[in-house]
Amino acid sequence: MNIIGEKLYKALIEEDRYLAYLEGLKITIEISILAILLGVVIGILVAIINVMARERKGLKWLSLLCSLYIHIIRGTPLMVQLLIFANLIFVSRENNEVVIGAVCFGINSGAYVAEIIRAGIESVDKGQTEAGRSLGLNGMQTMGYIVLPQAVKNILPALGNEFIVLIKETSVAGVIAVTDLTKAAQYVGSRTWDILTPLLIAAVIYLMIVLGLTKLLGLFERRLGKR
Repeated sequence: MNIIGEKLYKALIEEDRYLAYLEGLKITIEISILAILLGVVIGILVAIINVMARERKGLKWLSLLCSLYIHIIRGTPLMVQLLIFANLIFVSRENNEVVIGAVCFGINSGAYVAEIIRAGIESVDKGQTEAGRSLGLNGMQTMGYIVLPQAVKNILPALGNEFIVLIKETSVAGVIAVTDLTKAAQYVGSRTWDILTPLLIAAVIYLMIVLGLTKLLGLFERRLGKR
């Protein structure tokens, strides 16, 4: 127990090293929130364009473009995408690594969110779309007022899981010199000559975040189910 306490003291208290975890956690949360917002926007747009373009002969190229984006993003490793973004697209040294990470994670998440939303849209009975059109609504109005609200209820668990996975995936942001939570733990480990204890501390923090979000998602689902 003394050995464990000594390791925890060195990894957390000595030289105020807990501040490194807090700073890393702050950056992790910043990247996650920005990426989630971007991913939702991209996912909704891609899913709607993909579904609606399929029904119109002149717009099938848009559907093919959306499918190409989804297949490329889902078919390549996230770390490779992150390195490509950092070294090819954002070549200037003046760029903010946090923004680069958020954009890359957002684009990556957008492909998965798009497929989740597309499946949700297609799960809604087509009679709902026909009912909307019979009321005089155009395609976009029917999608926005009738189909999407019903689809969200169906896809909420999968969407929540995607957000949780995204938060955990941000742990690879350190490859582009982002000092996120994982990178902060590695930094502490390099100072204490004990890499395992800081990584375990980081793992516990990630676990607490995931458990908290899972609990909130469950509460939200139950409230939504009562309506």
